[in-house]
Amino acid sequence: METMVTTDTTDTAAAWLYVADPSLNAAGQRLGRELAAAGVAVLPKPPGELGVVLFAAWDAPTTALLAQLSARATVLAICCAPSPPSRGSAWEALDAGAADCLHWPGGAGDAAQVTARLRRWRAVARLMASDTVRDCLVGDSPAWRALVRSVVEVAAFTQSPVLITGETGTGKEQIAQLIHRLGGARGELILLDCATLSPELSGSEFFGHERGAFTGAAAARDGAFALADGGILFLDEVGELPPSMQAQLLRVIQERQYKRVGSNTWQPTRFRLVCATNRDLEADVASGAFRADLYYRIAGWRCRPPALRERPGDILQLVDHFLRQLAGGEPPRLDPAVREYLLTRGYPGNVRDLRQTVARIWHRHCGPGPVTIGDVPPDERLHGARAWPDAAFAAVVGHAVDLGVSLSHISQAAADAAIQLVLAQEQGNNQRAAARLGITDRALQLRRKAAAREPD
Repeated sequence: METMVTTDTTDTAAAWLYVADPSLNAAGQRLGRELAAAGVAVLPKPPGELGVVLFAAWDAPTTALLAQLSARATVLAICCAPSPPSRGSAWEALDAGAADCLHWPGGAGDAAQVTARLRRWRAVARLMASDTVRDCLVGDSPAWRALVRSVVEVAAFTQSPVLITGETGTGKEQIAQLIHRLGGARGELILLDCATLSPELSGSEFFGHERGAFTGAAAARDGAFALADGGILFLDEVGELPPSMQAQLLRVIQERQYKRVGSNTWQPTRFRLVCATNRDLEADVASGAFRADLYYRIAGWRCRPPALRERPGDILQLVDHFLRQLAGGEPPRLDPAVREYLLTRGYPGNVRDLRQTVARIWHRHCGPGPVTIGDVPPDERLHGARAWPDAAFAAVVGHAVDLGVSLSHISQAAADAAIQLVLAQEQGNNQRAAARLGITDRALQLRRKAAAREPD
């Protein structure tokens, strides 16, 4: 059953409260009153973007409940059993979708633990929904949204150094730009590509130099450490730094001061360090190619933007984003054949590759009407290639089979995922979504109502 306390609080954190066991009704009512007193609006029932679940014991029904509720909300799970859940059970709660898990024996606990989490999660959700974030890191797939959430949290609520790893073209520079925008730094974002630094001039690029410090130094010049003071220093391809430069960088990070080349005067500098690489730095540390002490300094927080093949559901959204940029306004729609082409083509260069592909198609397009298959450059066209089912679909189904999922559950999960994706792409328009799915309006409405039913 559900316990609810409704308030009229506006512009505050709001969350639903779900009590999974009748024996916890009193605890749920008490928590509802304490949340309301703390300025948290308690909603009548799910769905909502934030939620709290009280349960008496960790078991299979609890796992299923958390998975269902967490599919549409950020959920705090509170275990009210007399003894704390096992470490394995706590991890299972997170695997089921819960954002965090607390232990309140008998339902007695500090409501401030809940309000602090709800307010933080609400602030993160607001930032994730902002144009600043959505225009910089485009995509709504689960893997991408999980990355964006982590980036928002570390950017807006910490000053930790960040190490961004992953394949080329996955958006590492965009992540650095977003960290700068959300971090509140008074200074600029200074980018230095370590792969392009010459051994002779790398010192000047980092430290700056005095006039006459070396041949050709006709005037004094600030380096990256000075330019990034008060802001962010973004070192792209940091794994390419030679050992001597690694040692000098480490010293500046530790001491927060440096000397220009040709100077004996120490200069203070304070910056947030963001680094990126497509190398396996941990392997480089093990082999001695990268200093371990520097690695642990720059990797205060790590993230790996997924490759585009790991988030194919974002392809059409990215295409629309790129077309809007190229068109300077509302983009033309895509012919179904072009849509299929973009979804089935490989992108070894990831998002950068996709953007260049869209640009080539756009520059061939002319006149009103949709982008058609003739706009695809001749040397890039697919000739009779089988579009679907592809290897990615087969891999997902194979994984489900390996887990012992029945055929009926695989079919239902595929249908539910297709409905959610198409509705999102059609901005919730039931008629357009039904037409794309090849079912009637009424059938889609019935499926949506069935999916929206909450557990008793």
